[in-house]
Amino acid sequence: MILEICANSYQSAINAEKAGAQRIELCSEISVGGITPSLGLLKKVMHSLSIPVQVLIRPRSGDFHYSNAEFDIMKENILQCKDLGCAGIVSGVLHANNTIDIKRTRELIELSKPMSFTFHRAFDVVPKPKESLLELIKMGVGRLLTSGQKEKAEDGIDLLSELQKMAQNKLIVMPGSGINHLNSSLFKTAGFTEIHSSASKTTSRNTHSFFGNTPQTVSDTKTIKNILDTIA
Repeated sequence: MILEICANSYQSAINAEKAGAQRIELCSEISVGGITPSLGLLKKVMHSLSIPVQVLIRPRSGDFHYSNAEFDIMKENILQCKDLGCAGIVSGVLHANNTIDIKRTRELIELSKPMSFTFHRAFDVVPKPKESLLELIKMGVGRLLTSGQKEKAEDGIDLLSELQKMAQNKLIVMPGSGINHLNSSLFKTAGFTEIHSSASKTTSRNTHSFFGNTPQTVSDTKTIKNILDTIA
């Protein structure tokens, strides 16, 4: 079973490889669901890591319905990832009603090639998940990151299992959100081949109300190793 670590910083990325994780998704600002990492961070990580690096392409927090300018930024970021030799792109676009924007998502998939394409947790707000899964398969999406439309993937296991059964070998369903060493075996037992986790710990709460009182976190080597031991 593959463990993908959602790495929110250079140190998180280094810790993921050191602990034995097989892949990372690089992003920034996990507290808002993640946004695209800076080019400087991406270059530093690509220079330092030997495991595959997938990159979140999300220009801002909030919804997944983007302006033309935001969509242009997303495409430019994908080209930068391609130039740096990244393994994959993690992205997706919705309409204002939260249905999948097939035209724009397909454009991102095509632009990403030969990198892999993972449709991210925007899926967790689509109104018809089973129909949406079929749309993703038809578009050629390689992987779906989802919590099964629940806050925690453990609570979404029923839908996750249904989606996996529907997908067969046409798309990898990768559970993510709230996965740790206490529940990771649940997903292995259910037959999933990949899971996604930040495996993080809080390193500082020394923030200020001016800046949202957001604690600083980092993916933790011990936590990652505990998950890997559980799913070995």
